Amino acid sequence: MEALALAVGLSNIAAAIALLNGILTTLGQGKVAAHAVDAIARQPEAKGSITTTMLIGCGLAETSGVYGIVIAALLLFANPFLDRLFDLAPTLVSMLPL
Repeated sequence: MEALALAVGLSNIAAAIALLNGILTTLGQGKVAAHAVDAIARQPEAKGSITTTMLIGCGLAETSGVYGIVIAALLLFANPFLDRLFDLAPTLVSMLPL
């Protein structure tokens, strides 16, 4: 059973790392928006071009965050590795030194 607990623990750590991707994506989008507002303040005539580029960049960055959330949800709620470990658990327990 220790191998199963280790797999669950490592899956939770991997899910936390995947969620960190979503947090960092949000911070990056905030920085992009701040720089876009700064650029529009310096050159108001380029507002359309700057806004379009900012929205495309934020859309692309958002997909990275969504992928991180999807991966975290899969690791926490539908982990494909745990089914295999449940099948192997009796064998793994019998191999442990007691």
